[in-house]
Amino acid sequence: MSDVILEMKGITKEFPGVKALDNVHLCVKEGEIHALCGENGAGKSTLMKVLSGVYPHGAYTGDILYKGTVCRFKNIRQSEEAGIVIIHQELALVPQLSIAENLFLGNEQAKNGVIDWRKTKQKTVELMKMVGLHEAPDTLISEIGVGKQQLTEIAKALAKKVQLLILDEPTAALNEADSENLLQLLLQLKKQGITSIMISHKLNEITKIADSITVLRDGQTIETLHVQSEQLTENRIIKGMVGRELQNRYPHRNAKIEETVFEVHDWSVDHPFREGRKVVKNVNLSVRKGEIVGIAGLMGSGRTELAMSIFGQSYGRNMTGTLKKNGQELRLRHTGDAIKKGIVYVTEDRKGDGLILMNNIKENMTLARLEKVSRRMVLNERKETIEAETFRQKLNIKTPHIDQQTGNLSGGNQQKVMLSKWIFAEPDVLILDEPTRGIDVGAKYEIYTIMNQLALDGKAVIMISSELPELLGMCDRVYTMCEGTITAEFTKDEANQELLMKYMTMHTKKGEEGYADTGAN
Repeated sequence: MSDVILEMKGITKEFPGVKALDNVHLCVKEGEIHALCGENGAGKSTLMKVLSGVYPHGAYTGDILYKGTVCRFKNIRQSEEAGIVIIHQELALVPQLSIAENLFLGNEQAKNGVIDWRKTKQKTVELMKMVGLHEAPDTLISEIGVGKQQLTEIAKALAKKVQLLILDEPTAALNEADSENLLQLLLQLKKQGITSIMISHKLNEITKIADSITVLRDGQTIETLHVQSEQLTENRIIKGMVGRELQNRYPHRNAKIEETVFEVHDWSVDHPFREGRKVVKNVNLSVRKGEIVGIAGLMGSGRTELAMSIFGQSYGRNMTGTLKKNGQELRLRHTGDAIKKGIVYVTEDRKGDGLILMNNIKENMTLARLEKVSRRMVLNERKETIEAETFRQKLNIKTPHIDQQTGNLSGGNQQKVMLSKWIFAEPDVLILDEPTRGIDVGAKYEIYTIMNQLALDGKAVIMISSELPELLGMCDRVYTMCEGTITAEFTKDEANQELLMKYMTMHTKKGEEGYADTGAN
């Protein structure tokens, strides 16, 4: 592990109005797992896009030395030919194609222009075995979960004879079990001599498997830490990332909880395509004014399906049950009805469903309630600018101006733009689905602060999260879900991680015969 496989020297990359990288240095030893840490917007993903040829030579300044040779990659294909493969946070798989077809897409096993399917499937089986996938090669990507899709991406990299594997937030969308499987796989690849660079905001995972950690802040290299020799703690890494000690992960809140605002009674929803399959089953829940209520569940438990079906029937079919706001029954036929009635849903997929990345910040912020900045179907651009600028300052969105393209913002700032969009709609009930997914600890704290302020302003907040410490740190009450059913409800004082996990994996409701209630202690 003494030999250096990669050196990036003096890397500087600018976008219009923004210097994303400023004289960055990175040194990676052969055969190690090297982590890149930093707040959103620190330049981590940009640096890896420079390395992999997404940003070609000439679009940046500085030198890349790979195995001692200066490299000037013009595109991804050239970096892959050198053995450098990047797996982006948004997986580059084709859902309608099989695992085998995806593994060799652009790298087909062909002779004289004709694909050798026997060879393709044989190699697919070998690669799948290496990463711990046990599906049939003909299985469609759309039929496997996100965890297995991530393993498919790694198998795809192995098919390209990867020597330096770059993973951008590989566990962001995974549950605990899938995350652990992926981490163990990276350790196995390390034993096989494959070097990995891992971008992650999950510091517990980084300290568990990384050999070295390079910290970036504001586009500059701050330090490189060695995990074993320095006995690193998460707080030590955070100090490098944010430039200060972060005493508390969750801001203090004086809850002022009042009357019940929103109720769901006996709510059931069928799968939109599979006849007879219920994804939400007789759900009952409520949220009060000034309260933050959490929903804990594993992937596939029905959390998102429940939220989207409530939000104007934007998911599923054959909804039955009752929705009430302030005691009055609601009939929400589409999302427009939900918005008018003061109920909004902040999606977990900000890039796919939450924002129009090609549009500027201002246009995204006002999109949900254009009538507030228009008259007689004519947009008042001055009023729109004033409203958007107010939200930019209020939510501390880091951008030179509100006319900047939203897709150029960091993940944390995109999340704030999406929150601004829905706060601008003046809701009474906000359903936040994974509001801090894929963002760093500093940005998370800012999102938590915004949530606390919403509750203090009298809003009713429902928070869906896969991170149990987050739910315990932020919520006044927590519901657990398993296979479309609410299995338990806990107050803040009752809940702990073990108890939540128990009822997230239990098919029977709390207190029903055959299951002992262990309590919170």
